[in-house]
Amino acid sequence: MIQRLCTGLIESSLHAKKVIILSGARQTGKTTLLKSLFDRHTDSVIWFNGDELDVQELFAKLSAQRFKAYIGEKKTVVIDEAQRISDIGLRLKVLADSLPDIQIIATGSSSFDLANSVNEPLTGRKREFRLFPLSFKELVSHTDLLTEKRMLPHRLVFGSYPEVVTSEGREVAVLKELSQSYLYKDILSFEKIRRSDKLVKLLQALAWQLGSQVSYSELAQTCAMDAKTVEHYITVLEQAFIIFRLSTFSRNLRNELKNSRKVYFYDNGIRNAVIADFSPIEKRRDVGALWENYLISERVKLNAYTAKWTNSWFWRTKEQQEIDYLEEQDGTLHAYECKWSDAAAQKARLPLTFSRAYPDAKFSVISPGNVEDFLL
Repeated sequence: MIQRLCTGLIESSLHAKKVIILSGARQTGKTTLLKSLFDRHTDSVIWFNGDELDVQELFAKLSAQRFKAYIGEKKTVVIDEAQRISDIGLRLKVLADSLPDIQIIATGSSSFDLANSVNEPLTGRKREFRLFPLSFKELVSHTDLLTEKRMLPHRLVFGSYPEVVTSEGREVAVLKELSQSYLYKDILSFEKIRRSDKLVKLLQALAWQLGSQVSYSELAQTCAMDAKTVEHYITVLEQAFIIFRLSTFSRNLRNELKNSRKVYFYDNGIRNAVIADFSPIEKRRDVGALWENYLISERVKLNAYTAKWTNSWFWRTKEQQEIDYLEEQDGTLHAYECKWSDAAAQKARLPLTFSRAYPDAKFSVISPGNVEDFLL
């Protein structure tokens, strides 16, 4: 079993009189992580599945006394797919206030209801963690650095979902199942979204524009929707942990773009499943976009798992000078260019316009040859 990086963070937060919220896309291993965490203490843990109707009914009629009778002497309560339970935030608040010695852990595969409904009721009473598809750092700890660097062309095509990684030779079949059976399960149930054909078309359009700036109005024309609906659907896709947005950095220059954004996928395999293209890296024209998506999504994972507090952007001017990725930490700017080719990496330079405007910024080019500097 691959050791997940956030296991230690969760373990150190147990029994601190806080509700633990563990969110992330379906099939990223939330339940597996928790079971491994409690494998030596199974007698002290009780599990509830929010997908089950009787569990939903139990919580609908919840009282602290009745719940205490259900759990008996158990010290830890795990509620899987908690977003399926109506008013889950208020339910968890009742339990947290009435049973302070019981550790409550709620997992959710979307932030539609879970995050939105627990934030206000559980203010000051919760610790939140995110679980992503397997990270480069996790895979290196399971194998070794050389092996994972050799696997980079494979990861760029098939991604790093746990079942994909452990199903050598069956990656396409697994990704097809993931994308068709799980990808839209929470999305289509949210606000009764029915036009799945348009949602799929929008996701495909975003996949084709990977690494490029996106325009809501252009996407609206492509998908035969209005721009507000496009923006709403993109927010929904974010809340389902399928994509995330990166906004543009602008402070000093008149010609810096100020309201642009890019959209990235949390997993390369899901992106390629959306457009049904699993051709090898050597035959692809989008390898640069795949490498950029991989690096930035992996950096998001690393920052989350190491509790690194940063601001993130891309940078571009009206003259199309561009930097792939910017981070700011403790007042210092770090600029990164993503280059799959080592030859291209050697030629990459920081745009003069940027270096003059931000002379204290640090600059790095990330290629397969030095990827560990960025992701470990």
